[in-house]
Amino acid sequence: MYKLQANQSGTRNIEVTDNHLQTIEKYSLLNNLVDSNGIIDETVLDKLKFNVRSILESSQETDKELLDLCLDVIYNNNMKAFGLNQLVSLYINWKDQNHEENGGEQ
Repeated sequence: MYKLQANQSGTRNIEVTDNHLQTIEKYSLLNNLVDSNGIIDETVLDKLKFNVRSILESSQETDKELLDLCLDVIYNNNMKAFGLNQLVSLYINWKDQNHEENGGEQ
């Protein structure tokens, strides 16, 4: 379990599990999310929310892991642009670490 700092003052946190990160990877939720300027703001967070909503609405079956990710992380009351920036950093580190543990195979 990982704790994300959700705001700059550090008074709000969001707990993220390996299952959450695996779900992000499964649906490629962070791929092409950030524009070429590299800035993560509220617009990028809204884009992520719209993408997830679209996946949920178009899916024949409800994916419990995706719903958990939504409830626990993406639609968490504490999630703001700062928290999303932290989530992206965590995901990159997690993915790099898993890539190394698997001997560079994916």
